[in-house]
Amino acid sequence: MDMMNRFGIEERRRKRSMLVLSILGALIIITFIISMNTGYIRLSPLDVIKTLFGMGTDKQELILFDFRLPRIVISVLIGAGLAVSGCVLQGVSRNALADPGLLGINAGAGLAVILFVCFYPTTSTVPVFLLPLLALLGAGLTALLIYGLAHKKNEGVSPTSLILTGIAVAAGINAAMIVLTLTLSPEQYQFVATWIAGSIWGTTWKFVLALLPWIIVLLPYVIWKANLMNVLNLSEHTAAGLGAPIEAGRRKLMFAAVALAGSCVAVSGGIGFVGLIGPHLARTLVGPKHQQLLPASAMVGSLLVIVADTISRSMSSASIPTGVVVAVIGAPYFLYLLARAKN
Repeated sequence: MDMMNRFGIEERRRKRSMLVLSILGALIIITFIISMNTGYIRLSPLDVIKTLFGMGTDKQELILFDFRLPRIVISVLIGAGLAVSGCVLQGVSRNALADPGLLGINAGAGLAVILFVCFYPTTSTVPVFLLPLLALLGAGLTALLIYGLAHKKNEGVSPTSLILTGIAVAAGINAAMIVLTLTLSPEQYQFVATWIAGSIWGTTWKFVLALLPWIIVLLPYVIWKANLMNVLNLSEHTAAGLGAPIEAGRRKLMFAAVALAGSCVAVSGGIGFVGLIGPHLARTLVGPKHQQLLPASAMVGSLLVIVADTISRSMSSASIPTGVVVAVIGAPYFLYLLARAKN
C-alpha cells in the first residue's frame, strides 16, 4: 500500500511538473512575441507578422531581423545558461546561495573578455568566436582559485567558506577591472562600463552562433546527469554508499557550470542573480528532483532575462542595461533568501 501511495504521489508530481513546464514555455513564447513589438521604434503585431513572412518594408526587416531577434534569442540562451549553471552549483555544493555571480565566476570570465577586447577589435568574426573560450579560461581559473582558498585540509569545502571566498575574490577582480579602466581609450572605457552594468552587448547573429554550441552541448549533458545530482544532494557517506562517482562527477558538473556561466558572460556582460533566482523559483514550482528542476530552471532563467531585457528597452530611448533591471528584481529576493535562511 505504501508503495502504491508513493507511486501515486510521484505520478501527481510528474504531471504537475509537466503542467508547470508547459506554462513556462507558453509564457516565454508570449514574452518573445511582445519583445518583438517593443523598442524605441515600435512595430505593431501585424507589422511583425508581415515582416516574419517577408511582407514587411526594408526598414521593418532591418529592425526585426538585424536588431531585435538576435538580442531576444541571446536573452533566452543566456537566461537558460546562467540559471542552469546556478542550479548545478547549488546542487554540487549543497549551498542554496551558490550562484556564478556571487562566487566570482562571472567576474573572472568578464575580466578575461575585457582584457582581450582591450587589445583586439570585437568586430571581426574570429574574436567573437574566441570570446566564449576566453571567458571559460577566466571563469575556470577563478573557480580553481576560489576552491583552493575555501578548501580546508581534512574538512573539504564548507558552503559558508565557499560563498565568503567567492565574494572576496569577486570584489578583488572587480577592483582590478576598475583599475584597468584607467588605461583605456574612451571607446574601450565605454565598452567596459557597458559590460559591468550588465548590458547585452553581443546583439548580432554572430554572437548567437558563438554561444549556441555551448548551450546545445552543455545543457543536455547536465540534464543527463540529473540522477547523479540527486545523489550528490545527499550526504557524502550516503552518496558514497550508493556507489556514485562523487569526486569525478562533481568535477565534471562544476566544469559544465563554469563553462555555461563563462560562455554566457562573454556575450551578456555582468548580469547577476539569474543563477540564484532561477533555480529557487523553479524548485518552488516543480520540487527538488533535478530531472524536472534543471529544465524548469532553464525556462525560468530565460523568462526572467527576456522580461528584464524587454523592460529595459521599453523604459527609455537610451536602453537601461538588462543587468540593472535583473538586479532590481534579484536584490530584494536575495535579501529574502538570507532572512529565511537566518530564521
